[in-house]
Amino acid sequence: MNANPSSLRVNKRGTGFQTGWLLWLPPLTFLVVFFFYPLARIFSISFGRGDQGIFSLLLQALTSENTRSILGFTLGQATLSMLLTLALGLPGAYLFARYRFRGKTLLRALSGIPFVLPTVVVAAAFNALLGPNGWLNMFLMNQFNLAHPPFNFMHTLGAILLAHVFYNTTIVLRMVGDFWSHLDPHLAAAAETLGATRWQAFRRVSLPLLSPAIMAASLLVFLFDFTSFGVILLLGGPRFATLEVEIYTQTVNLFNLPTAASLSLLQLVCTLAISVLYTRLAKRIARPITLRPVLLTQKGLASSRQKLAAGVLIAALLIVLVTPLAALGARSFTRYGTAPRGEVVQQGWTLENYRQLSEDPQSSIFFVPPTQAIRNSLLYAAATVLLSLLIGAPSAWALARRTSSRLARILDPLLMLPLGASAVTLGLGFIVTLSQPPLDLRTSPVLLPIAHTLVAFPFFVRSLVPALQSIQPNLKQAAAALGAAPRQVMLYIDLPLVGRALLVAVVFAFTISIGEFGASALLARPEFPTVPVAIFRFLSRPGAINFGMAMALSTLLMLVTAGGMLAIERLRLAEVGEF
Repeated sequence: MNANPSSLRVNKRGTGFQTGWLLWLPPLTFLVVFFFYPLARIFSISFGRGDQGIFSLLLQALTSENTRSILGFTLGQATLSMLLTLALGLPGAYLFARYRFRGKTLLRALSGIPFVLPTVVVAAAFNALLGPNGWLNMFLMNQFNLAHPPFNFMHTLGAILLAHVFYNTTIVLRMVGDFWSHLDPHLAAAAETLGATRWQAFRRVSLPLLSPAIMAASLLVFLFDFTSFGVILLLGGPRFATLEVEIYTQTVNLFNLPTAASLSLLQLVCTLAISVLYTRLAKRIARPITLRPVLLTQKGLASSRQKLAAGVLIAALLIVLVTPLAALGARSFTRYGTAPRGEVVQQGWTLENYRQLSEDPQSSIFFVPPTQAIRNSLLYAAATVLLSLLIGAPSAWALARRTSSRLARILDPLLMLPLGASAVTLGLGFIVTLSQPPLDLRTSPVLLPIAHTLVAFPFFVRSLVPALQSIQPNLKQAAAALGAAPRQVMLYIDLPLVGRALLVAVVFAFTISIGEFGASALLARPEFPTVPVAIFRFLSRPGAINFGMAMALSTLLMLVTAGGMLAIERLRLAEVGEF
C-alpha cells in the first residue's frame, strides 16, 4: 500500500520538467519567430552582398581601429552613465522605500515620465533648458548683460551622461525601491542592536538581500546606455558614436550592409556576454527572504536631520528629472519666429501652438490629428502589455523556479538579447521576413506591438524574477502538501506576493511602448502613426510653426504619461502585493 519513494521523486521530477517546458513554450516561440528568424534573414542578405566570406568580414570589422575606438567609447559611456544613475537612483530608492512624505505619489509619477519620452523630445527638452538659446543661458545673459551664451552644454559628453541619468533613474527607483520597500527593517535593526554600525548593518545585512534587484536594475540601465542611439546622435553630435550609431550610419548613410551586419553581431555578442555574467552572479546571490507590507516598513520623516537629507535628495531628483520637463512645457507656450539665418527663435508667449495641432496647413493626405496619434499609441501600448504578460510572466516563473533546468540556465541570457539588437537591423529584418506568406504582417497593426514587446518583455522578466526568487519555498511546499496544483500555487501563493512587482513590470511595458521611436519610425503605417512618430514629422519639417506644434504635442504626451502614472500610483491597492 505504501508508495515507493523513488517513484514519487521521479513523478515529481517529471511533473516539474513538463511544467518547465510549458512555461518556456510561449517565450521560445515568440523569440524564434519574431527575433532570431528576422535577424538570421537580414544577416544572410547583408553578408551575401560582400565580396569576402562572413568570417573575413567579421575579422576585418573586429580588427579595425575605428571599431575598437567605437566599442571602447560605447562601453565607457555606458559604465559612467550606469554609475551616475545608481548614485542618484539608489538614495532615491531608499527614500521611496522607507519613508512616507507629502508629494511622494506625485514625485514617483513625475520620475517615470522621462523613461517614455522619445529621444527627439528629450533632445528638445535639454536644448530648451541648456542649449545656446535655452532658459539657463537666457537667464545668465539677461542677469549679467552678456553678448554670448556662457554655457556650452550641447554636443558634449556631459550632455550624453546627464540625458542617460534623466532617462534611466526611474528604473532604479522602481525596481530597487519597490523591492526594498518589502524588506524587513528589523533585520538591520537587530544587527545594530548586536553592535554593528548603521553602515555595517547596511553592508552586511541589507545590501546582500538587495543585490538581485540592484543587479537587475544595473544590467537594464547598462544595456540601455550600451545600445543608446538617439541621445548620442542628437545630444552628443558627430564627435561621438556608439555601436548603434555606427550601425545606423553604415546602413542608412553608406548602405554598407556587410559592415553594419558585422557590427550588429558584435553588439549582440557583447549583450550576450553581459547577460551571461549577470545570470551567473544573480544565481549565486538570490535567496528567499521574508517580505513585509509597506505599512510596516515605511515611516514618516521624524528628525530634522532626516528632513534635511530628504529635502536635499528630493531637490536633486527634481532638478535632474523634472526641470527639463518644465522647460519643455514652457517651450510649448512660446511663440517662435525665424531669424535671418533660418534658426528658430523665441518671440513671446502664446497658445497658438496648441490651436494649430488640429489644423493641416499643407493639406497633406498623411495628416493625422494628434488625438488620433495618442489613441494609436495607447492601443499599441495596451497590446504590448498583453503580449508581455503572455510571454514575460511564464519566463519569469520558469527562471525563478528553484528546480530550474539546464535549459533555463541557457535561455536566461538569451532573453536579454532583444535589448542588444540594433533597432535598424531588426527593423529591416521585419520588413524582409514579415512581408510575405505565411507571416504577411507588413500592413497589419499587430506588427508594431510585436516590435515593442521585443524591447519591453526583457524589462518585464527582470522586474519579476527578484520578487519571485524572494518567496519562501516552504510556502509553496505547504500549499503543495495540501493538494494544490502548480497552477494553484502560482495563482494563490506567487501572484499575491509579487503583485507590486507585477504592476511595476506592466508599467515598464506600457511606458516603453508609448515612447518607443526607432522601430515605430520604420514600421508604423503613415495613416496610423504613434505620438513619437507624429512629433518627429513636425520636427522634420522646417519653420517655426512646425517646431511649436512639436513642442505642444510633446507636452501633451508628457501630460498623458504623467496622468497615467499618477493614476497607477493612486490605484496601487494595498491588497495587491501587500499580502
